[in-house]
Amino acid sequence: MAKKTSASNILMWMLMIILIAGLGGFGIDNFLGSRVTSIGAVGGREITTQEYARALQAEMNAYTQQLGQPVSLTLAQQLRLDEQVRGQLITQAALENEADRLGISVSDANVRATLVEMRAFQGPTGGFDPETYRFQLQSAGETPASFEESVRRDAARGLLQAATAAGIETPANLSGALIDFYATRHAFDVFTLGEEQLAAPVADPDDAAVQAYYDENIAQFTAPESRAITFAWINPEMLLDSVEVSEDAIRALYDERIADYVQPERRLVERLVFNSDEDAAAAKARIDAGEIDFDALVEERGLTLEDADLGDVSQAQLGAAGEAIFALEDAGTVAGPLPSNLGPALYRMNAILNAQETTFEEVRDELRGELAADAARRAIADQREMLDDLLAGGATLEQMAEETDMQLGTIDWTTESNEGIAAYEEFADAAAAVSSDDFPELGSLSDGGLFALRLDAVTPPTPRPLDEVREAAEAGARQRAVEAALMEQGRDWSVELSQNGVEAFGEAHGIAAESFADITRLDPLPQFPQTMMESVLDAEPGTPVLQVTEGRALLALVGETEAADPEAEQTQQLMTAIEQQVGQALAQDVFTYFARALQAESGFTLNQAAVDAVHANFR
Repeated sequence: MAKKTSASNILMWMLMIILIAGLGGFGIDNFLGSRVTSIGAVGGREITTQEYARALQAEMNAYTQQLGQPVSLTLAQQLRLDEQVRGQLITQAALENEADRLGISVSDANVRATLVEMRAFQGPTGGFDPETYRFQLQSAGETPASFEESVRRDAARGLLQAATAAGIETPANLSGALIDFYATRHAFDVFTLGEEQLAAPVADPDDAAVQAYYDENIAQFTAPESRAITFAWINPEMLLDSVEVSEDAIRALYDERIADYVQPERRLVERLVFNSDEDAAAAKARIDAGEIDFDALVEERGLTLEDADLGDVSQAQLGAAGEAIFALEDAGTVAGPLPSNLGPALYRMNAILNAQETTFEEVRDELRGELAADAARRAIADQREMLDDLLAGGATLEQMAEETDMQLGTIDWTTESNEGIAAYEEFADAAAAVSSDDFPELGSLSDGGLFALRLDAVTPPTPRPLDEVREAAEAGARQRAVEAALMEQGRDWSVELSQNGVEAFGEAHGIAAESFADITRLDPLPQFPQTMMESVLDAEPGTPVLQVTEGRALLALVGETEAADPEAEQTQQLMTAIEQQVGQALAQDVFTYFARALQAESGFTLNQAAVDAVHANFR
């Protein structure tokens, strides 16, 4: 008996040791040692293990959403996410330590105001709900006291951070250089030269030239990988004729949507509300006297026409004002003062929209098709379990087509296939991923259909024989010859253009130039290659620029530049963007250096064992 008791005690102690070791990661270092609660500290501000664990988990979750697959701790460490999280927490701790030293804090009222605004703590009515607050914190392993303290620290840290970045301005020499680069106005003239401008016509390419072009551009004439696939599928369209839809159901759907099919007479109306009948009457008198129009009256009130627009409304929607407004016959007439749900108002009637009615007979077939499609989707969904069982039991696709409503088909699928079942993205993804070792599995189509497929053979990318693509190869070889001739002639004409100028050059060759002025680097000109535009905008005035592409030559002569127009809307937007982006970048740099200085001044300690213990709980 004693031996049995002794063995039981030994087993109990072994289990206790295992339990203690398992708890060591979050708060227990060893059975007799001190409790580990932080991974490090900056000055007097500790970074708790819970803070680090939550921040690391949040970062891993964010990357999981970006990558579309779970992020393990190993991958997170390879991405250096753990280092980034620790760096962020160290910076926060340095700021909070400095805020404590300076006595920066926020009141309970400010903390409460912050909590009330947090959407996570709002109840069914949209306001702050104490029960929701406690439940959310409990679910996250937080207490109200600790969470409110973190909110207080965040606010104090934000005050210090804002003070650090305050007053940072973009240096004038930097913003000026950027504005000069992007907003300087350029002028240039462009001649478009085609084969008709060549001194001599280009001969058709001989067999050797065609063969050379084919060999040099073999990728252009290579068929993509082809996959021989057998598939079985079913979609709602296949079942439409066999689905029964009652006339009562069609009529019920029509009645349900009667507001779409039978619309009463309506008016396009704008409304301007006033504080009193006297104010509205005075405004109407000014309109009647010709002192002001409705548009100017809206603007005078600090509103826009969008604010006043009611859209197309029925007489019932206008309430007590409906009868008077619907009595107006001329578009643009202003009526009032008339009542509204916001007070006395002036109304402008802008158009009369006649009543519209779509009869049941006109939409019966459309409604029947919609109901039939819904019924077909439900019928297919009801079959899914049975079809899954058949495939799991070893049924072939051929047997599926014989025993069920699925239809059998084959396709030589490539990435260029886009007809029939290949038009479905779900099928294309499965066709690209399937291997010869895979068993057919049931997949879903976007319209409610189902499919299963089998890979029968793979044909690797294969060059098409020259005889099959000779016409394209001949066209390519000829275009290359034209472009070579245009380049040679364009070089000669570039010298002539720079010496004689645009007008004389155009008259000499009987071609007209397209002129451009006030062009900045922010103006898109998609008709010209980007490389050519960069050359034109970088070149000195009087410089010719030649670009040959797609069987034509573009010959430009660069004109004089003008300084950026500071009053132009585009320049104003550029200046604002520079101030925001460069200013934010400089402020961030200043803040980073400040945080590093605080860390160096206060001192930083890191408990690597505690960090490893936190990591152990992620494995």
